[in-house]
Amino acid sequence: MAFLFVLTVGLIAGTISGIVGTGSSIMLMPVLIYEFGPKQAVPIMAVASVMANFSRILAWWREVDWKACAAYSVTGIPAAALGARTLLALPSRAVDLAIGIFLIAMVPVRHWLARHNLKANLWHLAIGGAIIGYLTGIVVSTGPLSVPLFLFYGLTKGAFLATEAAASLGLYFSKSVTFERFGALTADVFVKGLIAGSSLMFGAFIAKRFVLRLKPDVFRLVMDGIMLAAGLSLLWSATNS
Repeated sequence: MAFLFVLTVGLIAGTISGIVGTGSSIMLMPVLIYEFGPKQAVPIMAVASVMANFSRILAWWREVDWKACAAYSVTGIPAAALGARTLLALPSRAVDLAIGIFLIAMVPVRHWLARHNLKANLWHLAIGGAIIGYLTGIVVSTGPLSVPLFLFYGLTKGAFLATEAAASLGLYFSKSVTFERFGALTADVFVKGLIAGSSLMFGAFIAKRFVLRLKPDVFRLVMDGIMLAAGLSLLWSATNS
């Protein structure tokens, strides 16, 4: 029953994150903590995130912007490994609070940048990759942070989903390898991660037909809603922990 519950929530989370590019960890992590405890939940989610991002790459393979992916990953991958090593040393409550405020603030900032026609370039992606990569190693999900960065770069719909997934794949893989080296990713945890990840993968392919029907303006509006919801969720988590 525990695995059935995880699979059900994972399918829903995978479908939603397949539409907007993030949200699977935010939705699935509370379920994993409830069923398996916090010590196993983080490495389980790391494995599942690798699978979720890989599925979005498969669904939108021809849309990947490999230059943007490389710029983000070259700094993000080593930063994620460093963040994973310092996971237990930093106060997660303070990190959640800071990210929550940042996400909420990014909604009006994104509209301001759009009105002034300001865009991110490859250097911005490299700098963002280092910062977000380090945070990815520490917290459960930084998808809402990478979302505005790739939107500012000018990507949307399938190109955004594919490129963000390809760039994030290396970060979560680096995080998983670090957990394995330090004994947090056992064979049992790995299998649980595969089970959770399989539902996220299936949801990504369900989501593709919905994404194809979305207009770019509607897609950006949905992203604003997700960032607001994620920001409020992190603030709630930080103030109630």
